[in-house]
Amino acid sequence: MSTAAAKMLVLVGERFACIKIAGRANFSTSIDFKTLVNELRQKGYNYFVLDLTECTLMDSTFLGVLAGFGLTMSTTPKGACYPAIELLNPNARITELLENLGVLHLFKLTQGPLTLPEETETRAVSCANPSKEEVTRACLEAHQTLMEVNPQNVSKFKEVAAFLEEDLRKLKKEG
Repeated sequence: MSTAAAKMLVLVGERFACIKIAGRANFSTSIDFKTLVNELRQKGYNYFVLDLTECTLMDSTFLGVLAGFGLTMSTTPKGACYPAIELLNPNARITELLENLGVLHLFKLTQGPLTLPEETETRAVSCANPSKEEVTRACLEAHQTLMEVNPQNVSKFKEVAAFLEEDLRKLKKEG
């Protein structure tokens, strides 16, 4: 099984950002994604379009980070833009995963071509080079988010979370 990270491309407008995710969005992609959206939010972007046309699959860690982002954005005052994250062209498998995890309501789903205003520019996505401890922490936080958002997810992820907590303790002792 390949753990190659998905590729991300960012287009920014005056008040929105479009992030195109191509390939498999997995645990290694999740750290770069979380860093990117936090930086964009700090710069004042308050509406996000995630172009998932070429995103083939999301693992549970990426889904947890995405759910955490959706939860944060749904509680941020931003006028009439609820929800503030639009998922463009998610495939049936991704939509089903979001629905089964009980987090689909955090997003607006749309299908069709990506239409951007003329005033957009492409920005480079800097890739983090996280340590094993940072990756493990990110995976743990993502799974904890999924369990917090929907209590039915506890039975799905409690063993994964316990394993990640133990692994994180071992890594901290080694470091």
